[in-house]
Amino acid sequence: MAASPPHPDKSAQRPDASSTWEAPFATSLALTLSSLRHGAFDPTHGVAADGALWRTSLTNDGPASLRFTQTGLHTIRCESWGLGAHAAVDAAPEMVGALDDPSSFLPGDARLSDAHRRWPGLRIPRTGRVLESLIPAVLEQKVISVQATASWRRLVNAYGTPAPGPAPLNMRVVPSTRAWQLIPSWEWHKAGVDPRRAGIVQVCLGLARQLEAATLLSTADASARLRVVPGIGAWTAAEVAQRAFGDADALAVGDFHLAGIIGHSLFGRPLTDEQMVEAMEKWRPHRYRVVRLLEASGTAQKPRHGPKMSFVDHRRH
Repeated sequence: MAASPPHPDKSAQRPDASSTWEAPFATSLALTLSSLRHGAFDPTHGVAADGALWRTSLTNDGPASLRFTQTGLHTIRCESWGLGAHAAVDAAPEMVGALDDPSSFLPGDARLSDAHRRWPGLRIPRTGRVLESLIPAVLEQKVISVQATASWRRLVNAYGTPAPGPAPLNMRVVPSTRAWQLIPSWEWHKAGVDPRRAGIVQVCLGLARQLEAATLLSTADASARLRVVPGIGAWTAAEVAQRAFGDADALAVGDFHLAGIIGHSLFGRPLTDEQMVEAMEKWRPHRYRVVRLLEASGTAQKPRHGPKMSFVDHRRH
């Protein structure tokens, strides 16, 4: 994402809360936080001209902007602004992977070993914010990424709130549950979201309290709670588990491309979802870590020929 300058009239604004800590494992802020970004122009994710990484979040106490900087592989500082600043700083270590323990990961493959050696700072984040991952995941169902991220960007820009503090220009905090619920049907339509996905989002919003409380459960029980919701299947639950729950094993079964990528990257042949699950069993409980290492290293290979998802303009219907 292109770097953006901070608001000039707020550049010297002191944070409402801040903390510096030593990460238990080597950590790369850029790699770790990149999995939380939904598209190149996600209004909840920013990079400032000074290289600092920014995230926004809607905590239980209110909106917050978080500014992350790093010294070396272990020392990380977070500064935060807004009503939710203290809650955001408290949760920040988990957001950059403080609870992720890669010590039991055995690559068992030359390509993965090389990626693991080259990218020791890749961590699996845990935001603890379910709807912030669930809604964009629902928007990504059955459409290509560029459509989903455009829908997310339009809705957050229109119904979110300005990022507190000296965040890069145009950053926004996601809408509140009530604000999401009040978005008119025609606005979902203009954002390219069909009635099926918009309806699933509304069901999730009606269960917001129960879904957010899933962070108190084990990752298995939390994912099971998500899958009880109509319209939330294995793929969507995994997308949320990877981010909100910090689940390093959450394999997004049902992804349109993943089985092909895993198959060609690690086994030199195409795989079905069922074959992928069987082949990935030896990497449990680090299957999602394997996917992230392939992504980070640039060795993820897509089949040269195969089916492709089409752009579907729901606004014409």
